[in-house]
Amino acid sequence: MTELRSLGSSDLAVSPLCLGGNVFGWTADTTQSFAVLDAYFAAGGNFVDTADSYMNYFPGNEPGQSESIIGDWLASRRNRDDVIVATKVGDHPEFMGLAPATIKAAAEESLRRLRTDRIDLYYTHFDRDESIPVGEIIAALDDLVKAGKVRAIAASNISPERLSAALAFSEREGLARYVALQPQYNLVSRDTYEGARREVVRREGLACVPYFALASGFLTGKYRPGRSSENVRDVPGLAGGYADTERGVKVLDALERIAAAREVEMATVALAWLARQPTVTAPIASARTTEQLPALLAAQDLHLSDAELRTLTTASS
Repeated sequence: MTELRSLGSSDLAVSPLCLGGNVFGWTADTTQSFAVLDAYFAAGGNFVDTADSYMNYFPGNEPGQSESIIGDWLASRRNRDDVIVATKVGDHPEFMGLAPATIKAAAEESLRRLRTDRIDLYYTHFDRDESIPVGEIIAALDDLVKAGKVRAIAASNISPERLSAALAFSEREGLARYVALQPQYNLVSRDTYEGARREVVRREGLACVPYFALASGFLTGKYRPGRSSENVRDVPGLAGGYADTERGVKVLDALERIAAAREVEMATVALAWLARQPTVTAPIASARTTEQLPALLAAQDLHLSDAELRTLTTASS
C-alpha cells in the first residue's frame, strides 16, 4: 500500500484506494465481508466507505446492513482508531432527506450500527430537496462536528451551484466546511463530474472520492455486448447498462489491450486511469471476495504512461 494522502483540507489521512462497503450484506455475507475487510486492512488500507441506506434497494436487504457489518468488524478487530470510516445521510427510508432533525437522528443511528462514538467522514448522500437552505444543512452538520460525533463533512450527489453555495455559507459563518465530493465518475461516466463540479472541487481545494469507479463492475471486463448474465449488477443503470454503448465497447477494447501489455487486470488499469485524473484523491471500489481485491490494490502501483492515459481518455470521450 502506498503512502496515505490528505483528504482535502481535513486532518484525515486516507489510503489512495477507498474500499466500498456497498456489497456488504448484499452480494457478500458477513463472513465474506469480514474476509475482504481483513485483507484490505492487512494490505495497509484504512479508508472504508458505506451509507445508512446500503443496500435497501435490492430484494431481501434492509438499510443499514453494511454499517452494521463494518461496526461488528471494527469491534471484533479492535482497530477503530486505525480506520477512516465514511458514511452517508439522506437516503435511509426512515431518515429520508437532509432536514436538520433528520440529519441528527440519522447520525445517531449510524453511530449505533457502526458501534463507534464518531464518524470520520459524513457525506450528505443526495441533495434532492433544494427547498432546504444549504445553511440549515451545514448548521446541522456543524452541530455534529462540534459535538465530536463527526470529524469532517462532505457531499455526494449535489449540483455545482448548491455545492458552491454551501461552501460559501460555511466560509461566511465560520462553520464546518465540506472537504470532499463523492461523485459518480469512471471511464464510461465522465460527463456528470468533468466540468462544473470538477471546477468547484479544484477551485475550493476539495478531494474527489469517486463512486462507481469500476462502473459497477463493467470495467473489469465481465460484461460484454450481447452476452447474457445472471449477475445482480447486470441491469440497466448498473454494469449491464454500459455493455451495448459505443463508449463502453471502445473503453473495454482499450482497457483489454493495455492490461494485456502490462500483464495486469482490466480493473487495475481502469482504477489507475481514474487515480491520475485531476482532483481525484481516492477512487472507491468494492470487492465481494478476497480474490477480487488484489486487482484493485494493484492500481496503486501501476503508473500508466502518458500515451496509455491518452488512449483511455480518447476511447472514453
